[in-house]
Amino acid sequence: MYQLEYPFDSDYVSKKKKSIKKALLADGSTRLQKKIAVLGGSTINEIINIMELFLLNAGIEPTFYQSEYAQYWQDAMFPPQELLDFQPDIVFIHTTNRNIASYPTPRFSKEDTDSLLNSTFENFKQMWQSVSEKFKCPIIQNNFELPFYRLMGNKDCSDYRGRSNFITRLNTMLYCYSQKTDNFYINDINFISASYGLKEWSNPLFWNMYKYAMCIDAIPELAFNIANIIKSIFGKNKKALALDLDNTLWGGVVGDDGVDNIEIGQETGVSQSYYEFQQFIKSQKDLGIMLTVCSKNDHQNAVDGLNHPEGVLKPDDFIIIKANWENKDINIANTAAELNILPESIVFVDDNPAEREIVKAQLNGVSAPVMDTVENYITTLDRNGFFEVTTFSEDDLKRNEMYKANVERAAQQATFGNYEDYLLSMNMKATIDDFLPVYIQRITQLSNKSNQFNVTTKRYTVAEMEEVFESDQYIRLYGKLIDKFGDNGVVSVVIGKKDGDVLNIDLWLMSCRVLKRDMELAMLDILVQKCIEQGVKTIKGYYYPTAKNNMVRELYKTFGFEKINEDSEGNTIWEMAVDSYSNKNNVITVVGNDLTENNKE
Repeated sequence: MYQLEYPFDSDYVSKKKKSIKKALLADGSTRLQKKIAVLGGSTINEIINIMELFLLNAGIEPTFYQSEYAQYWQDAMFPPQELLDFQPDIVFIHTTNRNIASYPTPRFSKEDTDSLLNSTFENFKQMWQSVSEKFKCPIIQNNFELPFYRLMGNKDCSDYRGRSNFITRLNTMLYCYSQKTDNFYINDINFISASYGLKEWSNPLFWNMYKYAMCIDAIPELAFNIANIIKSIFGKNKKALALDLDNTLWGGVVGDDGVDNIEIGQETGVSQSYYEFQQFIKSQKDLGIMLTVCSKNDHQNAVDGLNHPEGVLKPDDFIIIKANWENKDINIANTAAELNILPESIVFVDDNPAEREIVKAQLNGVSAPVMDTVENYITTLDRNGFFEVTTFSEDDLKRNEMYKANVERAAQQATFGNYEDYLLSMNMKATIDDFLPVYIQRITQLSNKSNQFNVTTKRYTVAEMEEVFESDQYIRLYGKLIDKFGDNGVVSVVIGKKDGDVLNIDLWLMSCRVLKRDMELAMLDILVQKCIEQGVKTIKGYYYPTAKNNMVRELYKTFGFEKINEDSEGNTIWEMAVDSYSNKNNVITVVGNDLTENNKE
C-alpha cells in the first residue's frame, strides 16, 4: 500500500489506521502469522496499533502481547503466565532515555560515572539474557536518544559527567553486545529522533500528559522502523532494484541530448546529486542487492550513458540491462523470470509517475516509491528500508556475481541440443553434508528468504537453527554448488527429524538460482545415504501449499515417493522406503565436509 511507503503522511496514517487495517486485511494476501511481545518503558498502545499496519503491509500478520505501563523489566525477568503462554516469536523492548534510572551529576568522579554506566548496562543485559533464556527468540532493543537539553552546553557531549556523553557511551555498549550476540537487534531511535527533530520528538508535554516518550506525530516513524527490522528478520526484504536511466541515474535524455550532455559528475549541483545517487546505488551491491536496468531506450544509448566517464555505475555493475521500447511492467516481469525471483522482490526506481503507476497496477507487490527530485532519491530509498540488514553473509557480497553467472549459464544452455550434455558441461561440484557452524547464519537466512522451492516454508531464527544443529534428533544437510562459471554458495537445505526408524522432513528448500540443475537429486542421494547410516528405514515428506510454492507441489512424486494423504487444503504427506531407492544424480560431483576447504570448525 503506497500510503505506508516513505515518505508517508504520519497524520493520515494515525487518523485512518482503522480503515487502512481493514483494507489490508481485505486484500486477500497470504501473510506470515507472528506473535510479538512488546515490553514498554512508556505508553505503547498507539505504537502497537501503527506497527501492525506496517507489518501487515510487509506480509506479516502480528498478534501482540503488551506489557503494562513501565513493567518491561519485571515482565522480562519474571514473565507472567500470560506471557509464558503467549510464547512470542519476537520480543521488542521499547525503552528510551526516560528509562535510564540515574545519570552522573557534575559532582561525580570519573570512577563514579564509570560505575554507574556499567551498572546501568548490566541491568539491561540481565534483562536481555533472561528473555533469551526463557523464549529463545529474537530481541529488538531500542538504543537511546540524546537528551533534549544539555546541562553542560556543548561540553555535555565530551565531558564524562554530561548526559549526552553518558548516553553515547551506553549506546556503544549496546552496539558491542549486539555484535557479539545472535538474535539481538538494535532499533536506532537515536538516528530516528535526530532525523525527525529532537526538539519535537522529545517534547516533554507528551511524557507529562500521556507518558509517551516521543511526540504522538513521531509514532509512525518509530513503528515503521521497528516493522522494517521485523520483516527483515522474517525474510520479507526486497532483493533487487530495477532502475530507469534518463532523469533517474543521470539528468537529461541520453538519446536526445547525447552522452556528452547528460548531467552526471562534479560540474554542477544537479550533476553531483546524480553522481552521489549512483554511488549510493553501487554501494547496494555490497549488501547483495541485485542491480538491473529497466529503461525505454535504445540499448546502445543506454550502454553509452552507463559508460559516461564521470559516471559511477558501469554496464558490468548490472546483472540484466533491459533497454528497449517494451512496456516496463513486461520488462520487469521478464527480469524477475530470468533471475528466478518473484516480481514482488523488485523495487522499481523511475522518476516518471505514469510509469510507476502502470508497473504497480500490472505487477502486484512491486514497490515503486515516489522519486520526486534527485536530491531526495537517496533518502527515499534509504528510509523505505526495502533492504534492511539483519543478517549478512559472505554470499551476500557475491550475489550480483552469482546471478550474473546465471545469465551466462542460460546463454550457454541455448547452444546445447541435449540438456544433460549441457549440465555435464557445467563441471558442477557440490559439497553436501551435515551443517557447519560457519554456515548457520546463511542457512537460517535461506530458511527465511526461500519461498518458491520450499515444501513446508518453515521459518527459523538463528537460535532455533542452532538448536537443530546441536541435536542428535535430526539429519541435517546443506548443499553448496560450484560450477565452471563460479561459486553459487550455500543453495539448499534439508532438515529431517527422526522418530524411531522414520525421518520426517521438516524443511526442504533450494535457492531458485540453481533450479533445473539436479541439485535436489544430489541432495536426495546424500539424504538417503545418511538415513541408511543412521538406521532410518522410511522417509516422510510434507508439502504445505502457499501462494508461492506451487513449483514443488509434486516434488516428492518426482523423487519416487508415494502420496499417502491429502487434505481439503492441499496439504500432502508422502512416503518412501529407503531400501527401494536408487541414486538419481548423474551430473554433479559430490563431496563431503572432510573434502571441502571451508571446513574451518
